[in-house]
Amino acid sequence: MTPYGMVSVVVIALSTAVIVGAAGLITLRLLARYSLVLQLLVVALATVVSVVSGMAAAASLMYVSAHDLTVFYFVAAAAGSVSLAMAGLLGRWIVRDSQYLTLAAASLGRGEPVASAERHSNNEFAALAGQLAATGERLQESRDREGRIEASRRELVAWISHDLRTPLAGIRAMAEALEDDMVEDPSRYYSQIRSQVDRLNGMVDDLFELSRIQTGTLRLTQETVALYDLISDTVADLGPVARAKSLDLRFEGAMGLSILADPRELSRAVGNLVMNAVQQSAPGSAIVVAVTEHADGRAAISVQDAAGGIDPADLPRVFDAGWRGSEPRTPDADLVHGRAGLGLAIVAGIVAAHQGEVTVRNIPGGCRFDVLLPRHAEAVPA
Repeated sequence: MTPYGMVSVVVIALSTAVIVGAAGLITLRLLARYSLVLQLLVVALATVVSVVSGMAAAASLMYVSAHDLTVFYFVAAAAGSVSLAMAGLLGRWIVRDSQYLTLAAASLGRGEPVASAERHSNNEFAALAGQLAATGERLQESRDREGRIEASRRELVAWISHDLRTPLAGIRAMAEALEDDMVEDPSRYYSQIRSQVDRLNGMVDDLFELSRIQTGTLRLTQETVALYDLISDTVADLGPVARAKSLDLRFEGAMGLSILADPRELSRAVGNLVMNAVQQSAPGSAIVVAVTEHADGRAAISVQDAAGGIDPADLPRVFDAGWRGSEPRTPDADLVHGRAGLGLAIVAGIVAAHQGEVTVRNIPGGCRFDVLLPRHAEAVPA
């Protein structure tokens, strides 16, 4: 075939392909609201028709016999049938994946878990399905976390309301008795009123501290702190409280261990842990506060009591604001002594602000709280 003839064949084939392609695009536009399977069949059919029409138009230039052209039509029909079948099958697979993704999106909207399909038509759909499943898991975790936070908030409000009502009722009763001049020893009532006011002041102080922690406004004033001096002073301050309950409060500290920390906030965290142990422990038992260097180089402050341990089901919630155990660990223990269950939540917030971690675990006869703090770390918002 001459160069002119070859160019003519190319022009004819290109022209027919453009015409058939334009007709196919118009058809696809008209079928925009129909199934994807039908659209894929139109694409496959347009491809076959484009090839056949181009060959038919160029047959006159190629001097193809009628017999050979008929054979070509049969071959094209067979190949076209297979192509249409493959397009239909692919369309069904894609539609199946599309239906799965639609159901998965609906499940996400309803807050239900997304079940991952076993097979997908291509890697793109598989990746998208995997992302949807992972997103569903993260959303479920977020909903669970929000549920726990909301439940904790409700408990906190309930406990605070209860704990505020008790001292306020006592103060009102004593004030009315003093007003009615029905008290033989007014000085005793004045002392009791002041004690109740101190109790209320401590609760308000705890609420303010927890608010700063939860809103991220807690700011640390860091300096080099000798743990031996800080912990020994804290234990000495709480010594009279422990002795009043006949408790053996001991401090075992490592000399020379220093960290970069806010001494006021860290002292408060350790004091809360020691006070929690004091309130939980039965008379005659021991409380051991120790300072050591952890295997990973962090400073470790531990508070160990012999108050019977914590119910394993309660361990994950120990540091939740407002949490109170299902029952006291010792018969005469008052878990929070009117402090609305905020002490351990404040400990967790202060330790987190120091880029540390606090853990609790049961040991034979009691439980142990461990505060792990980096030796030198920049402060971060709680």
